[in-house]
Amino acid sequence: MSPNLQVPQRAEWSSQPALASLALEAKKNYLLGALPPEAWARWLPQLEIVELPLDWVLYEPGSTLSHAYFPTTAIVSLLYVMEDGASAEIAVVGNEGVVGVSLFMGGESTPSRALVQSAGHGVRLNAAAMKKEFVSALSVMQLMLRYTQALITQMAQTAVCNRHHSVEKQLCRWLLLSLDRLQSNELAMTHEAIAGMLGVRREGITEAALKLQQAGLISYSRGRIHVRSRSGLEQRACECYGVVKNEYDRLLPAAEWTS
Repeated sequence: MSPNLQVPQRAEWSSQPALASLALEAKKNYLLGALPPEAWARWLPQLEIVELPLDWVLYEPGSTLSHAYFPTTAIVSLLYVMEDGASAEIAVVGNEGVVGVSLFMGGESTPSRALVQSAGHGVRLNAAAMKKEFVSALSVMQLMLRYTQALITQMAQTAVCNRHHSVEKQLCRWLLLSLDRLQSNELAMTHEAIAGMLGVRREGITEAALKLQQAGLISYSRGRIHVRSRSGLEQRACECYGVVKNEYDRLLPAAEWTS
C-alpha cells in the first residue's frame, strides 16, 4: 500500500455531527445539492464529513474503491500513471462533482490515481450505498450519468489540449478550472507540481507563469498563485476551457456549480 493511500479520517471538529451541521457541509457540493428531496433524505444520515489533506491519495490504479467522495472545499486531481512512475492529470474534481464514478458505472476500480491537489474537506458515501442508490433510484442514476458525461468531456478535452495547445494556454485552462472549484482567487501550488499535473517540463510552466505575471493576470510568490484578472485568463485560454464549462452548465443546470 502506498504510504499516502489511507482512508481519510472524519474531521475532528465534526465527529458525530448533528444532521444540520452535516447538511450544511454537504450542500457545499453542488452535485449533492442537486439531489431531489427524497434522495437527499436517504443520503444525509449515511454521509460522513472527511478531511482531505494536500497530496492525500484517495485511491491508486487498480484498487477497489471503498467510498465515493464529494469534495466541498478541496480539489482532487485524477492522474494517469505510467509504468515508469510519470503521471499527467486527466481531470479535476471539486465542489461540482464526485470522485469514484467507477463505483456506479460497474467497474469497481480505475486505472487512474486520485490525489488531493488543494486541501480542504469533503463528504463521502460508502461504496455499497452508492451502488444501491444508483440502481434503485432513477433520479440519482440520471444525475450521476449526466455528471459522468461532463467528466468524460473534460477528460477528452484535456487530451486534445495537451496535444495541440501551448503550455501557456494549458496553464490558463488549468487555473480557470481550479478557480471554478475554489472559494478564493488564490491557489497553493508550486511550478513543479503544476508541471507534473500537466505532464510538461517545469521550465515551461515557469516561463508561462512569468508571461502571465508580467501581463498583470497573476502574481506568484512562495508557492502561491493569486489570480488578479480572471477575464484576462479567459481571453488567453484556448477554447478547451469554454467547452468543458459549457458542458457542465448544460448537463448540471440545477447545481449552478460555478455560481
